[in-house]
Amino acid sequence: MRLEDNITEVKGIGEKTAATFSKVGVNCIADLIRYYPRSYKIYEQPVSVNSISEGDRAAVFCKIVSGVAVSRGRRFTIVTLSAADDTGSIKMLWFNMPFLRNVLHKGESYVFVGSIKIVGSSRVMEMPEYYTQFNYQKMLSTMQPVYPLISGLTNNMVTKALKEVSWLIDSLPDWLNDDIRREYNVIGLGEALKRVHFPKNREELGEAIERLAFDEFLHFIIDVSKIKENNIKLINGHKVSEEALSRMAGFEAGLGFKLTEGQKAAVDDIAADMSSDHVMNRLIQGDVGSGKTVVAAEALYLAAVSGYQGAMMVPTEVLAEQHFNELTKLFKPYKLKVGLLTGSLAAKDRRLIYERLKNGEIDIVVGTHALITEKVEYKNLGLVITDEQHRFGVKQREKLGLKGDMPHVLIMSATPIPRTLAIILYADMDISVIKELPAGRKRIKNCVVGTDYRPSAYKFIRNEVANGHQAYVICPMVEESESVDAENVVNYADELAAALGSSVRVKYLHGRMKEQEKLEVMNSFLNHETDVLVSTTVIEVGINNPNATVMMIENAERFGLAQLHQLRGRVGRGDAQSYCIFINVKKSDESVKRLKVLEDSNDGFYIAAEDLKLRGPGEFFGIRQSGDIAFRVADIYSHADILRRAQEAAIKYGGLLGNEQ
Repeated sequence: MRLEDNITEVKGIGEKTAATFSKVGVNCIADLIRYYPRSYKIYEQPVSVNSISEGDRAAVFCKIVSGVAVSRGRRFTIVTLSAADDTGSIKMLWFNMPFLRNVLHKGESYVFVGSIKIVGSSRVMEMPEYYTQFNYQKMLSTMQPVYPLISGLTNNMVTKALKEVSWLIDSLPDWLNDDIRREYNVIGLGEALKRVHFPKNREELGEAIERLAFDEFLHFIIDVSKIKENNIKLINGHKVSEEALSRMAGFEAGLGFKLTEGQKAAVDDIAADMSSDHVMNRLIQGDVGSGKTVVAAEALYLAAVSGYQGAMMVPTEVLAEQHFNELTKLFKPYKLKVGLLTGSLAAKDRRLIYERLKNGEIDIVVGTHALITEKVEYKNLGLVITDEQHRFGVKQREKLGLKGDMPHVLIMSATPIPRTLAIILYADMDISVIKELPAGRKRIKNCVVGTDYRPSAYKFIRNEVANGHQAYVICPMVEESESVDAENVVNYADELAAALGSSVRVKYLHGRMKEQEKLEVMNSFLNHETDVLVSTTVIEVGINNPNATVMMIENAERFGLAQLHQLRGRVGRGDAQSYCIFINVKKSDESVKRLKVLEDSNDGFYIAAEDLKLRGPGEFFGIRQSGDIAFRVADIYSHADILRRAQEAAIKYGGLLGNEQ
């Protein structure tokens, strides 16, 4: 068995299972070894029922004191029972597990492990694991990896497959020699990969994550430095025309509003770059809602009027459709043709777009990853824009750029990154920063509250809806599998709909839904056919609804500050007053201190700096951001110290390591 062998070579994996693994990017044995856990379950000594609080993940040793009840909900089979110890009682609840009535019986005692929710005056443990006291003793103090899952793929399947190939991990070549590892105090690659899948304790896991994060940062920085070296040599073949520059004032006058000082400065930077002798490679770093899209539109206008095509790549289909509609309307008076290219387009429509791009009949195209597929050819691509760049890796950005003959590159990001880290991460780019919000935008009003505020929050949402506005509710991702996360969202949506009343239209959104379903739900919300959207963090980027005025985030303490700020940015996009309610379930001093930063400030760059301070160096088990620069293990906030060490190593050894990745 070799690293490059198909995963079907692993004992127990047939064609059907291999097809499921392929959906998560695992096709060969090397892919399997690099399929990292998303979290870990740690099994601690059981505690008494009366000592646990909402939001805790705890183990309790209890006797079942009721029969096992099975009932049908609107969408699920619900299994419940009551259990108790000497200090109090607790309700156990499972979704779609009716077989439990034949497994669990009144009078039996088990160790139940799960997350606690308070419903009224009762404690509820949702989807708990259950063990006999003897079996739980064997689990104590162990760390069990939890892998990203999809329908048909279980945690047990991944763990079993990894155990079958664990002996191969040692044969993975280590691109860092002994001297470099000693200098930067990181363990060997094989040892890190073993520990990340089979950790014995927190210390071992911390060392594994440190090595894997160091590698990711180092690879990234070396890739970026190569792009920078190439860019220095690039002479621009797509200079914008004097005519295009002279028509900019008229274009801005037709916008119907005045640009902010930050937007003006960014546009000036872009115009100077695109009319210079060199290729533009610029990042527009702007806070959420700062108006980066208008700046991008001006760049696209410059390119199109100069006779070049422009392409804008965004992370979601719904965002692509929104940008397409906005740009079509904006460019219609100038007779510029705008196209849309996404994965869900019908084959016939896709072929037509391919043909029109190749013939130059489309001036500007907006799309998702579909823009960089092999079949796409451009007649004269002169400008490439990627929106929310942290969703795309360096290689993807490069791939879009290669579709043209040295096109200008403009990248936009709303991810607030402290300047000290941005200098490292964007070393290949010139940076323009937009800090102010457009005129007419009101500051979002924030409040951090406990779970007892939920009824008041529901009433507030009902009033906003009655006044013609809409709301988001971000549902916590508290379970260990996507299927349970989906059930959690759907169940919460049902509870919320009941609490808000029949006059309020509630829909839900989660990652397991098909792309077309997601589009339909988001478009329903955009078209005001839905009043309240209950969602996981899939709406973090990709939806712009100026009519939404309330964002309520459950279990806010589970998220990084920068991600919470991104989520909050979904409201406050119109001229009405907007609000964000952070539900702090745990109420620890640490979570109160962190969330106070968001309550007091709407400045993403300040929040990012504070997030960095509050994390502290080497916090391997801290709350992770979502999708930072496409890293799988590394987190720029928790691992800022590792990022700096990786930069030092890249400067010192980058030339030696560049060909060994």
